[in-house]
Amino acid sequence: MTPACVRAAAATVLAAALAAGCTSTNQPAPTLRLARASFAALPKWQSVHLDAALAAFQRGCAMLARRDAHDPMGGAGYAGTIGDWRAPCEARDADARQFFETRFTPFTVQAAGHGLFTGYYEPQIKVSRSREGAFQIPIYGLPPDLVRADLGAFLSRLKGEHIAGKLQGRTLIPYAGRAAIDAAGIPGAVPILYTDDSAALFFLQIQGSGRGLLADGEVVRLAYAGDNGQPYTAIGRVLVDEKELSKDAVSLQTIRAWLKAHPQKARAVMEQDKSYVFFRETPLGDPALGGIGTLGVKLTPEASLAVDARLHALAMPFYVATEGDDAFDGLLIAQDTGGAIRGAVRGDIFFGFGAEAEQRAGMLKAPGLMFVLLPNALAAKLGDGWTAP
Repeated sequence: MTPACVRAAAATVLAAALAAGCTSTNQPAPTLRLARASFAALPKWQSVHLDAALAAFQRGCAMLARRDAHDPMGGAGYAGTIGDWRAPCEARDADARQFFETRFTPFTVQAAGHGLFTGYYEPQIKVSRSREGAFQIPIYGLPPDLVRADLGAFLSRLKGEHIAGKLQGRTLIPYAGRAAIDAAGIPGAVPILYTDDSAALFFLQIQGSGRGLLADGEVVRLAYAGDNGQPYTAIGRVLVDEKELSKDAVSLQTIRAWLKAHPQKARAVMEQDKSYVFFRETPLGDPALGGIGTLGVKLTPEASLAVDARLHALAMPFYVATEGDDAFDGLLIAQDTGGAIRGAVRGDIFFGFGAEAEQRAGMLKAPGLMFVLLPNALAAKLGDGWTAP
C-alpha cells in the first residue's frame, strides 16, 4: 500500500476472509477479460446521478496532468498511456451524462469466479494532544526505523506489492506486530496524538484514515502514513472460529458490539491482527470530502472506488451494480487501493463520513457487475475486447 492509501474497510477484510474461493480448472481462466458493451447494458444507468463522479474524475485528471503523456496508466496494461486520457481530461462538458456518454465506451470486466463489492468510510475518534486523563493510548506517526521495499522495483511481476520491516545490521527483519507494540510501544517513535478508546483506534487503523476530534471541537484528519508490513487477520473470522459470532451475523457493527460487550477479551482478539497502521496529522480541509487516497486526491463519497491496482489503473471510471437488498448502482472513479482488494471484479466503495456512511459501509458485502469506461480512441484500439496476457 502506498503512503496515501486507505486500507481495507472492516467489511472488506471480513468479506475477503469469509468469501468462498473460486473453483479451479485444468485451464485456469485469465485473471482479467474485457468485452465491449453499451450504456444500455449498464443496470439503472439512466437513473443514477453522475455529477459527483465527474468532479471526482476531474480531480484525478489533475494528477494525470503532472505525468508524461507516454507514461503507462498502469494496471494490467489495457488502460493505455496518459496520453490516451488527455482528450477527456481536457474536456469541460457541463453536463455529466453527456460527458461520459459521448467521450467513453463501456466494457464489461470479466474474471473467473464471482465479483465482490464492499464499502469503507471515514471514522472519527476522540483525541488529545497530550497524554492525560483517559487519553493514554498513543497514536503513532511513522517510526524512524521502519523500512519499506517496493517489490515491483526488483521484479515486474510483483508490481504493486511491498514489504516493510526494519534493519538488524544489514538484514531486513519483520517489524513488531500489534501485540508487541501494544505491550512495549515503539522505541524512538513519538505519538502524534492520544486517544481514550483502543477499539476506536483499531477500527481507524482498519479504515486507514479518519478524523480526530479534540476537546475544543477542532477536527483534524488522520491520514495513512505507513504500516508495519505484518499480515492482516480479519477478527470477524477469529470471532466466528471461536464461536463468538455466527458467519451470517458478521459485520462491522456486530464486531464493534462484541468488543464493547467483552472488554476483558477485546485486546486479545484485536491483537490476533498483527498489522498496525501509522498516521500523520493533516488539516481537515473540505469536510464534504474524505482523506487522500492512493491516487493523491481527496476521496468523494459514493464516487470513489478502491480497486486492485495490479489489474486496474487508478483514475479510470467504473460503473458498479451490486445485488441484494441494499444494492448500490453508480459510477465511481478508481482513486484508492486496499490490502484486501484483490481481483478483477473487486471493489471497495467509499461512502464518506458519518453514521449513515458507517452503516452502509459496514453492511455492504455483495456480488455484482463491474464495467470500465475507456476513452473512445482507446476503446477503438481494443476493438471488441481485451484479454490479460
